[in-house]
Amino acid sequence: MTEVIQIEQLVVTYRDTETRATRTVVDRLTFTVRPGEVFGFLGPNGAGKTSTMNVLLGFTHAASGSASIFGVDVRQPIARQRIGYLPEMTYYYKFLTAEELLRAYGRIFGLDDGEIRRRTDELLALVELEAARRRLIRTYSKGMQQRLGLAQALLNQPDLLILDEPTSGLDPLGRMKVREIILRQKAAGKTVFFSSHELGEVESVCDRVAILHRGELKALGPVGEIKHPADGNLEQAFLRLIGWPGAPKPASDAGPADHQPTAP
Repeated sequence: MTEVIQIEQLVVTYRDTETRATRTVVDRLTFTVRPGEVFGFLGPNGAGKTSTMNVLLGFTHAASGSASIFGVDVRQPIARQRIGYLPEMTYYYKFLTAEELLRAYGRIFGLDDGEIRRRTDELLALVELEAARRRLIRTYSKGMQQRLGLAQALLNQPDLLILDEPTSGLDPLGRMKVREIILRQKAAGKTVFFSSHELGEVESVCDRVAILHRGELKALGPVGEIKHPADGNLEQAFLRLIGWPGAPKPASDAGPADHQPTAP
């Protein structure tokens, strides 16, 4: 079965506009995402998560290595045909209403008018924006805009959903709703790849996680395999793996200090 995402020895660099020096932000990253799994992509700010996502989405070109989606090189636009994407910072035309925005995206996806109406009704109900569907987006709170972004990402019924901080700006009920939507996608056989700083949410929904720090892969696998007995939860394991000074130290018989990445 073709891996949904396959990244091999990926290197991403940026050139500093002032010093002209080249900085490596993703360093020889290798992992795969399997069909039908929920995969958490974790790391502190600046770890290289968004840069990796930008390569997958065609926004950034890698310096070396390779990346493919459904077996197609990400440098080919057709690779993104089956993707739904929610960026960390949503920005939409504020003079549109929610249903006008989804209608515009539906036409970009090539959906017919009947399908657009059906999907709009279904998705606005799913993200609980039915009552606000004819309000201008500029009147929406940040959480409402985030939920609208999730509806947009689901509009074309994607086989792969890429979410960058999907619970940003949401209250606990909103985060629970996102979790339900992610699990519903998994139950339908879809694949979800997302980054998040809400590690409790990640631990509750993910089949596997990858942890990055300074562009390097520090751990890869199910949460239970990444944690040492000294780690109370994924957050503690995360802090230990990135070398946070106050992180718990595993007992001498609990194995090595770092969980080495497993085979992708």
